[in-house]
Amino acid sequence: MTDSLTPASPASNSGALDPGSLSIVTATMTHFRQVLAEHPRYWGDHDMRALHIAALLHEFPTTSLVALADDGIRGYLFGFVTPERVAYAHLIAIRDDARGNGLGRRLYHAFADAAREQGALTLKAITTFDNKPSIALHSSLGFNSRKVEGYSGPGHDRIVFTRDLPATSTPLT
Repeated sequence: MTDSLTPASPASNSGALDPGSLSIVTATMTHFRQVLAEHPRYWGDHDMRALHIAALLHEFPTTSLVALADDGIRGYLFGFVTPERVAYAHLIAIRDDARGNGLGRRLYHAFADAAREQGALTLKAITTFDNKPSIALHSSLGFNSRKVEGYSGPGHDRIVFTRDLPATSTPLT
């Protein structure tokens, strides 16, 4: 079995990734502003701007990442490592024309590497029950999931994803 965090080969679609023309780098405030300006390209009709917290880029720069190509930011993952050594992926989004080609997996792989360097032992993320792409991505990456009632306050249940993060970047089984 292959490592579920290993970057997948690109699919052939209009947004297919050319690995030579895409780089995953730490996010800057310029990137942050661009993501907010192009918010609907990543989130559609879901207004997620309030969850885009600039302090994450300032305080956790090595775990706030963007996937850059010639045509701009194709995706991003903003996260951080807690004192309990949990690497929390706060936001991950792929631009509408770059979905379905393994970019989410590549961003997670880069995030896992950065978090591992900071001593993280576990990966964690949360989502809503109607976020089918997030559920599919985290399931494909080998995360365990559980429903947590009231996770985001009374009446706001969430799916919490967790998985162990091995000490090396070698294939996970």
